[in-house]
Amino acid sequence: MPTGRVATTLSLLAVGLQATALQATALQVTALNAQPARPPALQVEVQLPAGKANGPLDGRLLLLVSTDSTREPRFQISDDVATQQVFGLDVEAWTPGSTRLVDATADGYPLASLRELPRGRYWVQAVLNRYETFRLSTGHTVKLPPDKGEGQQWSRKPGNLYSTPRWITLDARQRMRPRLVLEREIAPIAPAQDTRWIKHVTIRSERLSKFWGRDMYIGANVLLPAGFDSHPDARYPLVVYHGHFPATFEGFREAPPDPNLAPDFSARFNLRGYNRIQQELHHQFYKDWTGPGFPRVLLMEVRHPTPYYDDSYAVNSASQGPWGDAIMFELIPEVERRFRGIGQGWARITYGGSTGGWEAMAVQLFYPDEFNGAYIACPDPIDFRANTVFNLYEDRNAYFTEGPWRRTPRPGQRNWLGQVRNTMEEANRREAALGSKGRSGDQWDIWQATYSPMGPDGYPKPIWDKKTGVIDTAVARYWRDNYDLSYMLRRDWATLGPKVHDKINIYVGDMDNYYLNNAVYLTEEFLRSTSNPKWTGEILYGDRAEHCWNGDLTRSNAYSRLRYHQMYIPRILDRMRARAPRGADTLSWRY
Repeated sequence: MPTGRVATTLSLLAVGLQATALQATALQVTALNAQPARPPALQVEVQLPAGKANGPLDGRLLLLVSTDSTREPRFQISDDVATQQVFGLDVEAWTPGSTRLVDATADGYPLASLRELPRGRYWVQAVLNRYETFRLSTGHTVKLPPDKGEGQQWSRKPGNLYSTPRWITLDARQRMRPRLVLEREIAPIAPAQDTRWIKHVTIRSERLSKFWGRDMYIGANVLLPAGFDSHPDARYPLVVYHGHFPATFEGFREAPPDPNLAPDFSARFNLRGYNRIQQELHHQFYKDWTGPGFPRVLLMEVRHPTPYYDDSYAVNSASQGPWGDAIMFELIPEVERRFRGIGQGWARITYGGSTGGWEAMAVQLFYPDEFNGAYIACPDPIDFRANTVFNLYEDRNAYFTEGPWRRTPRPGQRNWLGQVRNTMEEANRREAALGSKGRSGDQWDIWQATYSPMGPDGYPKPIWDKKTGVIDTAVARYWRDNYDLSYMLRRDWATLGPKVHDKINIYVGDMDNYYLNNAVYLTEEFLRSTSNPKWTGEILYGDRAEHCWNGDLTRSNAYSRLRYHQMYIPRILDRMRARAPRGADTLSWRY
């Protein structure tokens, strides 16, 4: 140890260092105290007027902020780069005559919080997407937005309340609290009316009503064949066309195109007058359908919007209930009964695109004896190893490709040149702003509502954290075991293969906007490797074709996507005759 003068010197040095440290700490505290105070958070007050409801309301309160006054802000929220801003929060037991605050705690998209909103003058509107209470047969109570005939669109849902848009200066520094009043209500939608060709069927589903704890209805739009009335003894095959919610049968136009229709512009296809093209092709379908030589079949679209989306995905699921069985064993038999369907599996074909493509493949696999073939166009991911752009089973995060030094955002959508429209994180943040607990009514949430197990709160268990993108591996395994269609084929080929080996046909563009071709590559790899039995279907890829390509090698996607029925229905005639059981009716409907 040091002694004498050296020790004294060291002691004085230590005292000086301590004093310096105390001074530095004091300066740090002073600097912190001198920092400008964080600006107050902006708040917007929304009033629910007295008389707008018989009692307290539940729902999702949305504050919509826009820089564009050419349309109401409620119609300006999208996955496009030009989207305007939305903030959302849940409200429960909201008493008419009182107000609620939208503040920095609300989920936002594209900006994450009201705190980030720059000072400015904005075109502002509030919407209340109203929820109703469902007491499920599982014992859970959930609050969800039932469909009201609009196809699960919150911006158009009858009964939803909204304010008149107006220009408001929003500035947290002014310590103002602007008020919006939900004084308007979206009007009911009149049901579609039957015509000579189009019939609308709606039935109460016993299976669904039991699950949801209230009366639940399911429907179909049926296009009757030419000669239906003049051939009363004919019995017809059924073609089930799967897709999104159709209020009535779309794409069938009796009247010639309107010569006075002002041409619009399709940015997607870079075509001027695309509305005229649509009318022309819809009228052409009417002429083909009613003309000589076109197969005489019943063509059916399913109406099955759920409280989670504009359709159910046509399968049974933990959180949505037995929609697959309701369609297969309640709705289809009723349609066949009313319109003289043959009513046997050899006389049913299914097809569809996108959501409808996944559904067409799913019902063929889940009900292999009930359909005689599936024509599957641009299907939603049919192999979750390519769940658009990531591997659900091996990747840890849905939003980012992660390495030791960086995180690269995963793309969500692209165009035919590969130019990215949005990212996975952006698409999911939009849904999170529109609804918590998977209640956005949009794409990622309906996959979750369909494929996930039910959580302890009665809502679908999240497949990943909406804020971080971190994947729940246990939920992913549940998805694989129950809804990964490619995995089902690989796992069950010994028993499933003999029933479907010649029924699966898939078509997709190799520049699908949502990267859906990636899952088809993996499925094709397995199908081409099969034996005992060997798969004998068809898979085609459209060169540089975007979403909804259906296998038409002679037309661009802008045209071929409007010709699904002419593409697929003529193919079924020989197939049905070749696979009909002995003694089956293969003649009465061929006139």
